[in-house]
Amino acid sequence: MRNLLAGGYEGSLYALNPRYRGVCGVPCFPRLEDLPQTVEHVVLALGDANVEAGLDAAIAHGARAATIFTGLMPQNDPPPLLRDRVARKIAASGLVVCGANGMGFYNFADGIWVCGFDTRDSHARTGNVTLISHSGAGMSGIIDCEERIDFNLAVSTGQEVAVTMDEYMDWALNRPETRVIGLFMETARNPAGLIAAFEKANEKGIPVVVLKVGRTELAARLAVSHSGAIAGRDDAYQALFDRYGVQRVQDMDELATTMMMFAQPHPVAAGGLVAIHDSGGERQLLIDLAADTNAPLADIGPATTERLEELLDPGLPPVNPLDAWGAGGPGADKIMCDCLAALMSDPQAALGAVVQDRAPHGALYHHYFEYLTAGHAASGKPVFLVSNRQGSGTDPEAVEWTRAGFPVIDGLRPFLAGVRCLLAHRDFRDRPTVRPGSADPEAVSRWRARLARGDTLEEYDSSRMLRDFGFPMNPARLADNPASVRQAAGELGFPLVLKTAEKGILHKTDCGGVRLDIATPGELDEAYADLAGRLGPRVMAAPMVAITGVEMVLGLVRDEQFGPLVMLGFGGINVEAIRDVAYALPPFDRATARRLVDSLQLRSLLDGLRDRPPVDVDAFCEAAERFSLMAAALGDVIDEIDINPVIVHPGGCVAVDALVVGSRPGAMVVS
Repeated sequence: MRNLLAGGYEGSLYALNPRYRGVCGVPCFPRLEDLPQTVEHVVLALGDANVEAGLDAAIAHGARAATIFTGLMPQNDPPPLLRDRVARKIAASGLVVCGANGMGFYNFADGIWVCGFDTRDSHARTGNVTLISHSGAGMSGIIDCEERIDFNLAVSTGQEVAVTMDEYMDWALNRPETRVIGLFMETARNPAGLIAAFEKANEKGIPVVVLKVGRTELAARLAVSHSGAIAGRDDAYQALFDRYGVQRVQDMDELATTMMMFAQPHPVAAGGLVAIHDSGGERQLLIDLAADTNAPLADIGPATTERLEELLDPGLPPVNPLDAWGAGGPGADKIMCDCLAALMSDPQAALGAVVQDRAPHGALYHHYFEYLTAGHAASGKPVFLVSNRQGSGTDPEAVEWTRAGFPVIDGLRPFLAGVRCLLAHRDFRDRPTVRPGSADPEAVSRWRARLARGDTLEEYDSSRMLRDFGFPMNPARLADNPASVRQAAGELGFPLVLKTAEKGILHKTDCGGVRLDIATPGELDEAYADLAGRLGPRVMAAPMVAITGVEMVLGLVRDEQFGPLVMLGFGGINVEAIRDVAYALPPFDRATARRLVDSLQLRSLLDGLRDRPPVDVDAFCEAAERFSLMAAALGDVIDEIDINPVIVHPGGCVAVDALVVGSRPGAMVVS
């Protein structure tokens, strides 16, 4: 009740409790039916023992919305469980409900504070930042103590028995004041709705920043292929965020800082970060941390270098980041202003930072703001005041300058995470729209029925299927006796690879089921006799791929929330140990594949090392595009695909092994 009054709610407000006649000066009634009018929203500040009766009363009263704080988890709860009963009643009534097991919400824009916990009293109605959190503390831990951010909406969604995160997002995206949305996310209870909200945010140009927790939890799947063994549940979320330009952060400091940086009104330009310091050591610290956080630094041009040389004291190198504090003296602040103006005027400067420490007691030196205004006035670009560690979240001047468009930031690492997000969102907005084609409908029809039975295709059939979709597979023949093996060799030519094709043997190398580099008919007879004697007569023959290249992998797994997920990266027998892979939601084009390949840690191997020539990365990216079209068309009837290795060489690429697992019984996709 205190929060509703503090928020300035302007409508009718009543308390309900049979033991009181008034609460905080608000009239109190025994029951809903005793109220003088029908209310729109009922706040159920009741425990598990009474909440169901309170909900029944709200529905009978004709309320349109409710908030439930309690956890709906009483002890010794007989089935059907309280949570299930409540959810069914809400669904049948059409009531809009926040919770349960949450802390409520703050609609600051309209002055409606429906939260049962303390907060600061300095929230304004002019905010432009939305925070939606699956964690109640994740909401209050930011809004209660971070005065530099003005919020229009903050929600602790709780169990989301009626309203999910994406629906709150949709509401916020329709508000004209919303400039950035922050999410503290545990899961996606409505994946299709979340995707729609991300698409709407992109249409409106509103950045979304997400702190997704639970990233180390592996998907609950029985992995048959390398692809399934490597992929975890979090990989699907990362692919989702990448597809829709959602900016991901790692902790609450980064979340708050990045929201603050997106909320300022000045758009970033092309290029990277420029920064000015008064310490050489702290300048080096920023360089190290920028490398750790993938925050790009600007390469300043010759004209800027020449201008800095004119301004700096002797001995200070004219570089970015810049240590511009020399001998000090009465002209030092003017030098700092002019140097920052020169840096930010450089065509490669996207945004700028004044990185200097606080005054004693955490106060702010006023001349820092002179630097900020000089840098912005010279360029129109965003500029930030960044401390190396001291806090300033409640300093009145820090709040004032942040709200004026010059954010005052605590800590280099959160700031650099924000820089990475701002520049990545800029690049996403500039990225051409993905317009991949579609898979061959005849091939889709040919393989759909078989895969829907849950079959695991042997390598030969896996290769046939992939070739039908234009994938560069090594040709192969099946054989089951010495004569047919020799016939296959006559068609394919030497040297050959001979592999067991007995059903049920998925990873042939593990059981000695592969014979390589067979060069003569005699070697062929010996190799076949060995495999047939140990593993069975059925074999597959294929040309020996003797091309020197880099072993890559393409794979598919099916996520239970977001459907098919394509994996690409470095492969070979050590693929699970290396784990240098990236993920994408299909379909995607070759430009997207190239961007993902360029993000891999071992990317330089593809450019050739020592005496090895560079390999044809474009051919691999084209193959990845074709694979993604197939994945999009058949992903609902495929659980896993593993194509490993795909040998990428100077003249193209070729896949020499494949495994396809159809949709297994009990598997389900929510889309």
